[in-house]
Amino acid sequence: MSTNQNKKVKFEELGLKNYMEAFEYQQSLMDEIIQIKIKNRDLPEEKDHGTTPNYLLFVEHPHVYTLGKSGDEHNMLANEDKLKEINATFVKTNRGGDITYHGFGQIVGYPILDLDNFKSDIHLYMRNLEEVIIRVIAEYGLKGERSVGETGVWLDVGKPYARKICALGVKTSKWVTMHGFALNVNTDLRYFEYIIPCGIKDKAVTSLKRELEREFTPAEVEEVKEKIRKHFQDVFEAELF
Repeated sequence: MSTNQNKKVKFEELGLKNYMEAFEYQQSLMDEIIQIKIKNRDLPEEKDHGTTPNYLLFVEHPHVYTLGKSGDEHNMLANEDKLKEINATFVKTNRGGDITYHGFGQIVGYPILDLDNFKSDIHLYMRNLEEVIIRVIAEYGLKGERSVGETGVWLDVGKPYARKICALGVKTSKWVTMHGFALNVNTDLRYFEYIIPCGIKDKAVTSLKRELEREFTPAEVEEVKEKIRKHFQDVFEAELF
């Protein structure tokens, strides 16, 4: 089989998009890559194998709570009436992890990668996603850390006031990824009060706005996105286009 590794990643800014719309788009890209891989698998060694594409999607979702496939519905504390009152929806999804919130002021990144183009190691992939965000927030003077057994990027790990600034949850199939990370920038953190985030009790969430005590302007949010793209390229040794 061809070992051609394609490290080019097509970047797409989806803007504000409903969660399920973005989910279906991710799924279609993932399916496209998997179909190429299946076709390649059935080709003789000496034949040219199709190159699998990679994507990085940025999106912002209206208020939505998403529950991962191993999640516990008891971590959703709001009933239907409360969800209507706060103008939020609740969706069960197929990523790993428990419950999380997506909403305005949050940068959500969905890398749809064929890990065979990079390294076929899901744990390394997760650590690399964390590394991207750790490098980004370091540019704002924040020391992002990993917390053993708890994915995502945290501040002040091991202290009573440890708090998560970026959540991670992914799905892989045939080494192709979907879902990704959610970095809180100007996020209204009150929305996290209606869930036990990621199923982890007694752990707080935070945002760049809360940590730096200022609202990020639209231009500054774009700067954060640019930093994510830069560090994504560096960590994954990828080329965004």
